[in-house]
Amino acid sequence: MNKFLQVAIEEAKKSLTEGGIPIGSVLVIDGEIVGRGHNKRVQNSSAILHAEMDCLENAGRLSASQYKKATLYSTLSPCNMCSGAALLYKITNVIIGENKTFQGPEVHLRSQGVNVEILDNQECYDLMQDFIKTNPELWNEDIGE
Repeated sequence: MNKFLQVAIEEAKKSLTEGGIPIGSVLVIDGEIVGRGHNKRVQNSSAILHAEMDCLENAGRLSASQYKKATLYSTLSPCNMCSGAALLYKITNVIIGENKTFQGPEVHLRSQGVNVEILDNQECYDLMQDFIKTNPELWNEDIGE
């Protein structure tokens, strides 16, 4: 398994143990993790702390040249907000654990020159399916339904 996706999965599991939604993300530059995070909407009563947003926040301020070399890993396909952040900072690679549970604007990311790779990781899928079965209201809230 991809070692960076494995760290994102660890972040997703951390969110779940905190009572949150099991989605994790890491930001990698030159083979090193510079930021990691997980969905904290429930834990922080936040409107915007999806895993990717938490990850970018935890990476701190980076230069434009650093973002252009970055790869953003997420256990689940990034939503419009998180995809927009990737586009804003010109992150060139987005690696997604799974997009069967939810598919964000992957076509739009690709149309803007972002390399998007879907790994179809079973553990990512199972984490989300198990969560949704027991917490449908939280999941619907998280995706704005």
